[in-house]
Amino acid sequence: MQHVPLTKPRIGLFAIGLEAYWGQFPGLREELLSYYEVIAQQLSDRGAEVVGAGMVDTAQAATAAGQFFAKSQVDLLICHTATYATSSQVLPIVQRANTQVLVLNLQPVAQLDYPNTDTANWLAACAACCVPEISNAFRRAHIPFQVVSGTLHDDPRAWGRIGEWIRAAGAVAALRNARIGMLGHPYPGMLDMYSDPTMLHAQLGAHVEWLEFDELAEASQSAQTQAVSDRVGLIRSSFVEAPMGVDRISRPVTADGLTNAAQTSLGLDTLVERHRLDALCYYHRGIPGMPTADAAAHLIVGATLLTWQGIPCAGEGDLKTAVAMYIMDRIGAGGSFTEFYAMDVPEQFVLMGHDGPAHPHISDKPPFMRALSLYHGKSGEGISIELTVKTGPITILGVTQDGNGKLRMLVAEGEAIPGPVLQIGNTNSRLKFALDPATFMDTWCEQAPTHHVALGVGHHATVLRHVARLLGIDCVVVA
Repeated sequence: MQHVPLTKPRIGLFAIGLEAYWGQFPGLREELLSYYEVIAQQLSDRGAEVVGAGMVDTAQAATAAGQFFAKSQVDLLICHTATYATSSQVLPIVQRANTQVLVLNLQPVAQLDYPNTDTANWLAACAACCVPEISNAFRRAHIPFQVVSGTLHDDPRAWGRIGEWIRAAGAVAALRNARIGMLGHPYPGMLDMYSDPTMLHAQLGAHVEWLEFDELAEASQSAQTQAVSDRVGLIRSSFVEAPMGVDRISRPVTADGLTNAAQTSLGLDTLVERHRLDALCYYHRGIPGMPTADAAAHLIVGATLLTWQGIPCAGEGDLKTAVAMYIMDRIGAGGSFTEFYAMDVPEQFVLMGHDGPAHPHISDKPPFMRALSLYHGKSGEGISIELTVKTGPITILGVTQDGNGKLRMLVAEGEAIPGPVLQIGNTNSRLKFALDPATFMDTWCEQAPTHHVALGVGHHATVLRHVARLLGIDCVVVA
């Protein structure tokens, strides 16, 4: 399944040095600029669009560089302390750029050749010298910052940390320009999910587009015969029919069921294209026999296909979890619509999953499709999707808000473990966290979460912390 291209974050890069050195030590500036080129290439190789200001060596040049970065609308600012420079050459840049700053204390060698190192050689390697001074200036100016120390070459730790910031900046850049569709309304009575779209726009930059189920029904019914046939073929090749299990509401997938799912999938694609959507949440209570109810009952397959392509879809009208799924997808983790199912006390894991759309990226097996004669707690019947996250590290992300409407991110890392799961047409997995299930649930709920999360593969708590910092919202990691 083709995934939409990930957003390249626009990274503002500059190096600092002291103008007084250039006349004293010929060739020093050129050597320091060679480090700058190495960093620019490494950032580009990691998916960044580099906007460079070169060497900043005076306070006046810093003012000009800050204005340049402000005009360039960079998503993250990176300062390389190539040699000693005064903090007055850095602070004006960051103040004007008005974004998070990463200070790279990366020296070109792991160790100096002490008996044979002269002043010029030392100055070419003294990246660490001005970092405390710059840190102090940032703190006194109330500017958030992060320092990454290490060596310029062959340093997996340092470049791994820099890569995490690039992934976070890419996700935030995408989110700030995202258009999220609200198709219908939240599931009535789920008070944790109710959201003010203006609040999301104000804090995240994302736009919420209100959509009508009438439009989906019309678009689904207008699908051409050949297009429906082709979409049925895509569904058959993407999903495997689930074997019959113990659930009495399960039934075989029929040709009519596939046709209905295909038509609605094409209708969803039309809405996505027409409204230029990057994510979607949906819910429709529905009156049996109405075209809108029929479209709503057959959304799951199409919503899963969209999620697979990087246009995440959250059920039950959960706007905040659509945001969480979008963030997880854009950091490369997947992000499947999930809630807490049950605690397994003897085996010490939490069973988690949900009916509705899934993110097949998180599984290492083809997803099942299972026809259901009813959806528990909802109207309609049709094809649902069933899968299990691949064994290994996982991360869950919840987006919630406090009593003042301030958004917060809740994160936990764990492991997906093998073993039997429910065969009821839902995605569900056995997830083991560092805390025992009861303690984990107590601790997680202390943070006032919503009851849905986005489930992804891999451990990403550090990247998600960076996302929260770039967005200016709180992030709590439950461990």
